Amino acid sequence: MSTRLLTKIELKEDLAKVLLKQGYRVKNSVLQLRKDDRESKRQAHLLAKAERIIAQENFILKNISLIEKSLINGCDLDVSKIKPKLILVEPRSEWEKIFRWWSLVWWSLPNERSYGRQMRFIVWDSYHKAPIGLIGLQSPILSWSVRDSFLKIKPEKRDYWVNQSLSAQRLGALPPYNDVLGGKLVASLLTSNVVRNEFERKYRNAKTVMKNRKIPPRLLFITTTGAYGKSSIYSRLKFGGREIVKFIGYSHGVGSFHIPNYLYDNLIKYLASKDIDTSRGYGSGPSRKLRLIDQSMSLLGFKHGTKHDIKRGVYIFELTTNLEAVISKGEKPKWVHRSVKALSKYWMDRWGIPRSQRDNTYLNFNKDKFITQTIKELEGFKKSYKNIRNA
Repeated sequence: MSTRLLTKIELKEDLAKVLLKQGYRVKNSVLQLRKDDRESKRQAHLLAKAERIIAQENFILKNISLIEKSLINGCDLDVSKIKPKLILVEPRSEWEKIFRWWSLVWWSLPNERSYGRQMRFIVWDSYHKAPIGLIGLQSPILSWSVRDSFLKIKPEKRDYWVNQSLSAQRLGALPPYNDVLGGKLVASLLTSNVVRNEFERKYRNAKTVMKNRKIPPRLLFITTTGAYGKSSIYSRLKFGGREIVKFIGYSHGVGSFHIPNYLYDNLIKYLASKDIDTSRGYGSGPSRKLRLIDQSMSLLGFKHGTKHDIKRGVYIFELTTNLEAVISKGEKPKWVHRSVKALSKYWMDRWGIPRSQRDNTYLNFNKDKFITQTIKELEGFKKSYKNIRNA
């Protein structure tokens, strides 16, 4: 973060430089990716991921030994004996360290701060004593046209229904389980009774921040997105003859990852110099950040500064069989009852074992090489980030 207030010209030049490095061009004051392929979209996220990784370097290095203890080589994975269970991640526990470490290192999308209601689970293999994947849940965006249109949620009732849902920020499998379609297992377990029951237990007496009112502690549905469009993980995902997840459309490509934190801080200082309210207190959430970015970039000559031009596939996991009627007619929820054991067995027979028999790529995963590569990538992130900052 700069120690002085940058001029309008300096700030605009810094923004243009960083956006160019991430693969953007500015056409008619609007941001556009120069290429629309998957690799270009992945590259656009690298600066944000580097920033998050560098900020957590000490944590990542300090906890490598903890991660190594629960890593297994692919050749030691007996797919037929995988025994999943859901472990609720409690604050200041070793499970939290494991969750945080993988959330920072493994995903190509940068790790973001969670807002509002939060629940985190590690999908744990009791047989191999290793993490299969992560489930990271948080409060959803309050206003989201693709979701609200699909569910026919009226604006005046939006906060009521949205507060009976969560958004999956982290949802996927870790190595070597990812190579035997472990992502489909993790996504399936998102709809298990365990997740819904834990939500009810945790938020039984909670009140909303904005209106300070109590809302039924029911988890009616969960939404998530595909990082770069549609995701194969959610394709043909069923249980008991019912779809586990539905594709409901695409996002509008709005967010803040393309604005590095150090530049965001400078944008806030610029707004404050114009006597514009930049308060970011408790309850402001991600929407407040988006508004401040839009406001500051508009003053600098950019249109729709939070539109990053990457439309993500949007998915919904319905936890009742009559969700539309619950929302539109006030019907009592007819819950979908799914045990971890039943979901796991179905995944094993339908996906896990058949995949391992067709493709033995998972056998090649080596935990020592993975740790070495992770440390090497950390150094690469530091070098790339420094080059961009000093360019």
